[in-house]
Amino acid sequence: MADAMERPDGPGVDGDSVVLDAKGLRALAHPVRVQLVGLLRKYGPSTATRLAERLGVNSGTASYHLRQLGAAGFVEEDTGRGNARERWWRSVHRTTWFNDPELAEREPEAAMAYQQSVASIYTLRTQQALNGLQTMPRAWRNAFDMSDWALRLTPEEAAALYRELAEVVARYRRDAPETAAHAPAGAERVAVITQILPELDTAAASSLPSGPQEEEGSPTS
Repeated sequence: MADAMERPDGPGVDGDSVVLDAKGLRALAHPVRVQLVGLLRKYGPSTATRLAERLGVNSGTASYHLRQLGAAGFVEEDTGRGNARERWWRSVHRTTWFNDPELAEREPEAAMAYQQSVASIYTLRTQQALNGLQTMPRAWRNAFDMSDWALRLTPEEAAALYRELAEVVARYRRDAPETAAHAPAGAERVAVITQILPELDTAAASSLPSGPQEEEGSPTS
């Protein structure tokens, strides 16, 4: 997700993006931290108390993880807001990029923890959209989509597919709290989640017996 993870060969790597190194990957290897960064990018600056309410955790937990994210350079204090008793935080970047196979091999546990957190957030966002589907205006219900296509590709073809999808996404307006007021009337935030999922174990299916040989086995119904 733009809020969580993108690839550096996709659209829009710029000054608002951070490419994860080992330190950054370890800092984000916690689901609460990934969610905190995502919320600050989605809604803009906030306090630990407000963020804790959104996540269903206590404010002390949110404060601790915000400080850790601050030490790693993902968030910073918004000194233009709040007072001595209320500390506001903002995201330093708009997007996070992670596509370094060597880094993933050096930090396998952190890489897996981060990617598992991202996958969980994608699942949560899909469920939230489904829960609100019946109350959406008809135009948005008609735009809602969940699709999958089964393809048989080489690694090179899969990489080319990703690049083509990224080019399509790049043609459309990116979302940010500070630019929402300038979007056209009727524009709302839309999450586009792409997943290219190799399913290598399914290749064995092509070697299974077929035709009359299947009929010699036990019935399936």
